[in-house]
Amino acid sequence: MHGLSPSGFHRLAYADWGPLDDKRPIICVHGLTRQGRDFDHLAERLVAAGRRVICPDLPGRGRSGWISNPDHYALPQYCADMNAVIARLGVAEVDWVGTSLGGLIGMIMAGFSGSIVRKLVINDIGPFMSSTGLQRIGQYIGNMPSLFKTIEEAEAYFRKVLAPYGKLADEHWRHLAEHSVRWDDTRQGYGLLCDPTIAKGFRLPWYAALNLWEYWEAINVPALVLRGKQSDLLSFELAAEMRKRNPRANVFQFDDCGHVPPLMAPEQIDVVTQFLLKDTISGLGQRHG
Repeated sequence: MHGLSPSGFHRLAYADWGPLDDKRPIICVHGLTRQGRDFDHLAERLVAAGRRVICPDLPGRGRSGWISNPDHYALPQYCADMNAVIARLGVAEVDWVGTSLGGLIGMIMAGFSGSIVRKLVINDIGPFMSSTGLQRIGQYIGNMPSLFKTIEEAEAYFRKVLAPYGKLADEHWRHLAEHSVRWDDTRQGYGLLCDPTIAKGFRLPWYAALNLWEYWEAINVPALVLRGKQSDLLSFELAAEMRKRNPRANVFQFDDCGHVPPLMAPEQIDVVTQFLLKDTISGLGQRHG
């Protein structure tokens, strides 16, 4: 399908899993430089339970098109694009799983008046972000390589920059690598499926000034906040403040990772599926190590 920015139209790609007649599909939105296939393992579990799962690639990532003006890689554009995806589905309500940037988009979408989000999972992000985590991410996206000679070289790169994900199975690292690059015949190598100009739109002052408490406090549906114990973007104190400011939210901590819990291992998937398919998970500080 197509989205629209002030720069013009751009392609929007998404993976569509499960039964088309699910009246409340689950929208899964990835992090800053990632793409929708990160959710394959979670989607498989949810589809087995009868749910439809939509995993979009934000513009400038994955199979979606790039925006010519990097200034438009920003939250208002992402919200508009995700609303266009939902409109195409023709449904009256959705559940939302948002990892990092996808969580920020989810906070806004769920906090808007008249929101159609009915359950919300926020994966390791809060209404504002620490400068430490922002600097780490800013440095890595500003130094993204343009080409890998082999898929093994790409995998080694992702193992390094995504090390905060924790200890993943080899098959998970290969999955992340294979869906993050594409073979380029002209350059005879694997290029990243990520617009390098996203780094230009990632301005520290803009993100450092980000304050989404107004949206967070307006959310009136069950919410689950996930955090990695070593996260440099969602501190324990901030997660506790999120729960304090919104009584419908609960927090679950994973001890074996930082930013972000990748939602690929069965024990992490279990937490999300229990929340989406059954009841909310209660208790700040619950954890799985």
